[in-house]
Amino acid sequence: MEFLTILGLTAATITTSAFLPQMIKTWQSKSAKDVSYTMLITFIIGIFLWLVYGVLRQDVAIILANFLTLVFNMVILWLKIKYR
Repeated sequence: MEFLTILGLTAATITTSAFLPQMIKTWQSKSAKDVSYTMLITFIIGIFLWLVYGVLRQDVAIILANFLTLVFNMVILWLKIKYR
């Protein structure tokens, strides 16, 4: 694997995993009152566009990071709606 791919995958892993604690905390506490709908929806749209960009560029690091980040944030949004 080339250096840029390894760098991209490492960055993707670190930034994507940053959302895992929030998702777990929201799930366990059954509360997402401190998470803004506007922030979540805006972020989800941006991540979706990054995912499309990654697919069009055929960049595995961008695709994986943004797919997982999109899933994590969709779960957080779903939990926010469920536990309101």
